[in-house]
Amino acid sequence: MARPRTAKAPDRFSLALVQFAPTKGDVAANFAGVGDALSALAETRKPFPDVVVFPETALSGYFVEGGVRDVAMQTSVVAERLNSIAAKALGRARPKFDIVVGFYENDLGKLYNSALYATLGRVPTVLHVHRKLFLPTYGVFDEERFVSRGRAIEVFATQHGRAAILICEDAVHSLSAIVAALNGAEIIYVPSASPGRGLENAEPSNVKMWREILQVAAAEHGMFFAYAGLVGFEGGKGFTGASKLIGPFGDLRVEAPFLGTALVRAAVNLEDVGVARAALPALGDLESNLAELTDQLRNR
Repeated sequence: MARPRTAKAPDRFSLALVQFAPTKGDVAANFAGVGDALSALAETRKPFPDVVVFPETALSGYFVEGGVRDVAMQTSVVAERLNSIAAKALGRARPKFDIVVGFYENDLGKLYNSALYATLGRVPTVLHVHRKLFLPTYGVFDEERFVSRGRAIEVFATQHGRAAILICEDAVHSLSAIVAALNGAEIIYVPSASPGRGLENAEPSNVKMWREILQVAAAEHGMFFAYAGLVGFEGGKGFTGASKLIGPFGDLRVEAPFLGTALVRAAVNLEDVGVARAALPALGDLESNLAELTDQLRNR
């Protein structure tokens, strides 16, 4: 059931999507790359963004396979290192901001493909860690051999609205967005590492697929989707960035090219969520029928 946003959360905030090319297996180099991206955002005349979003496995690269244990880190370690990197990149007068970063997590020896949402400032505060539920193990993918599945999709309160994280294939399954929407999400962050495949109208077919999936889900549930895509090559496989912000009417607000690193800025107005849900009350209709639909799933 939808929950209201906290009274202190502002309606408007600025967002930056970092289309990132990690160095495979080199955690130190990738933390440095995060610092470079933060420095680049600070060097412009625009105010530093309120939320900065990095892709899936940005701190290690995606196709590390049997090397996952070597690059996996505890969440607390990631948060501390990110905070130190931000301090170095932005200086003493650095702004307080939120960050979403994908990484391989080591939790008491159990490994996950995870993404954290943290507030960086004098002391880092981790607000949420999402562990990827849907682990592709087909075609070029072999995730379930090397990491464990997450078990939940959770919505959490931030200073910039109620949010959820879905990592790559999590967002392909429509039920994931439904769970997040019913629990009050206003924006879903999607860190992704999507290898290019096919070609349609001069762009890879997976770029078109992602755009359409997110637009449909955003329009159906009246919420924002912020997608940050990995780029670069690993083992001969090239990732297609196409980082984008989709508005709650299913409208494409901004999109980066599918090749090359990029910093994409966008403005988010959470008042648009209420307007969209009033114009198309599909989420309310879903809530009205939820008990019957749940019974059908339970009895299948």
